[in-house]
Amino acid sequence: MRRYIVLSAVFLIFSCSETKKEEQQNQTSVKAVMDNVITRLYEKVDSTDYDSIDDAFMLKFLTDDEKTTLATRYQYFKVNVPVTVSLMRQLDHKAPFWLKESGFVKTDKRVKNEVNEYEVWEKDFDAGWVNLGIPGFDRNGVIYFISVGSQKSKEELTIGERYPEEYSLEVFKKGAFTYHDWSDLKITELPKELEGQVLFTTVRGRAREAHVEGAFRETIFPSSNQSDQIMLTWSADPTNSMDVQWRTNTTVKDGIVQYWKKNTSDTIALNASVSGMEDRMLYNDRYINRFTANLNNLEAGTTYEYRVGSVEEKSWSTVRDFKTEAKDAKEFSFIWFGDTHRDPKWAQILNDADLRHPETAFYSIAGDIVTTGLYRTEWDMFFGYSKDVFSHRPLMPVPGNHDRQDGLGAWMYYQLFSLPTNGPEKVDPESTYAFKYGNALFLMIDSTQPNEAQTEWIENQLKNSNATWKFVMFHFPPFNFEEPYLDIQQEWGGLFDTYHVDMVMSGHIHYYMRSKPMNNGKVVDSFKDGTVYAVSIGTNGNHDDIGEEPYAEKRFKDGQFYQYMTLTDKTLKYTTYNQDGEIVDELLIKK
Repeated sequence: MRRYIVLSAVFLIFSCSETKKEEQQNQTSVKAVMDNVITRLYEKVDSTDYDSIDDAFMLKFLTDDEKTTLATRYQYFKVNVPVTVSLMRQLDHKAPFWLKESGFVKTDKRVKNEVNEYEVWEKDFDAGWVNLGIPGFDRNGVIYFISVGSQKSKEELTIGERYPEEYSLEVFKKGAFTYHDWSDLKITELPKELEGQVLFTTVRGRAREAHVEGAFRETIFPSSNQSDQIMLTWSADPTNSMDVQWRTNTTVKDGIVQYWKKNTSDTIALNASVSGMEDRMLYNDRYINRFTANLNNLEAGTTYEYRVGSVEEKSWSTVRDFKTEAKDAKEFSFIWFGDTHRDPKWAQILNDADLRHPETAFYSIAGDIVTTGLYRTEWDMFFGYSKDVFSHRPLMPVPGNHDRQDGLGAWMYYQLFSLPTNGPEKVDPESTYAFKYGNALFLMIDSTQPNEAQTEWIENQLKNSNATWKFVMFHFPPFNFEEPYLDIQQEWGGLFDTYHVDMVMSGHIHYYMRSKPMNNGKVVDSFKDGTVYAVSIGTNGNHDDIGEEPYAEKRFKDGQFYQYMTLTDKTLKYTTYNQDGEIVDELLIKK
């Protein structure tokens, strides 16, 4: 497996807001055209025919003006001298409709990286604008990329007014990367005449900008005017606050939480903020409203009951409850999962665990909560299958690579979860954060973001904490049989050793592993001197062979698990249950 580095600020077609350049161009942007085209499709084409839509259909359905935009506004820039544009297109990918018509000519040149081979199409442009079109109407993940060179070697090339401007310009050479969401994928072979040209980097997710072929989806859990997907999180102090989130369809304009101490009649009402969410290709539930209410000034160690709903609609959810953290809590329990991938079998394990451990304070998931984080259908399944568990106990997750895919960011994740914004300045708010519960510090780290941008923050959190127990959760496991993450070991391992992190919890590799205590990458004799590295899996494991790991204490190549953690001032009891509710691993650490 490869680690994906993403440009999380790039929302492209899925963002609710556009860049300034897109706003200026308004109806001439690819996004605007495709928004209108999809709306028209829903009006004129029966849903039973969506799966038959292909290139031929689209070229008949589009107007001439729409075709022009799709052929010219996907990528454009200005050059100061005449140039030759070389377009690298994967061999087995269909050529986009505009490529040959616009004057590009296929050459016998080839470019290769470690996985793919590309044919090279070329066209000469005069000084001025260069306009290029969409990769196609399918979602081939290996989209085309370009290089640009001056037609006269002595003329210095300047490139300006570039769209999209989020992606860097590099030098085209062996060892260069093309896709920011797969930066380890390097160019291995290119024609000598292209060496040294300006390489336009991109992300594979841009294939989704005009994706229509096989793109239409239907959610099995559509929204309505009744509040659902009710979930608790914390963005502030667990002793005196609670965040409540839920969903309705767009007919519901207002949201409110009514809450009260259990066994009392004094009710407090709090208005919620509302934000719209669109999934363009979700044909039976394209638009929804998401509501968030931040409850503050609560009493510690107190059980509250609440309901959510709408005053205008005169509709209310059933009554739920939650309990705030007690002041100076010395004993509590929490449950964490590895990758869940919105698996209904995982959800059954979750519901079983909730019944088995009613005293659980909160839940955590170590990333890959769903399989495709830019499809709301996936999140609908996650909430639908998990039923009401997270409306009684908060969920404090971290994102994985599947929750933010193909370089397009994790905007759905951020819109769904209300989490602390106390993380590093150079990463997305709510992606990495810290919170304290009882006598434990929890560092929740987004390992899909650059390591070095988070190191100082991690050290400051650990160094300045007086917590008895210190836990770190992130998606990519530093130690595993398949692909040890040496960069994480080197960047953060020393901090975990120096400030004695008790346990690092991860997922990603679909198997179960608990290490012996480790320090400086080696097994040590005592938990007082080393950190436990745990990898777990909430969905099915998928390995026939899990190799050898001399640092491992316990491993399972298949199965589904959850970890039940009970802490006191002096002890940590770690218990792993499988899908049948059987205890398969136990650990006791004493301070």
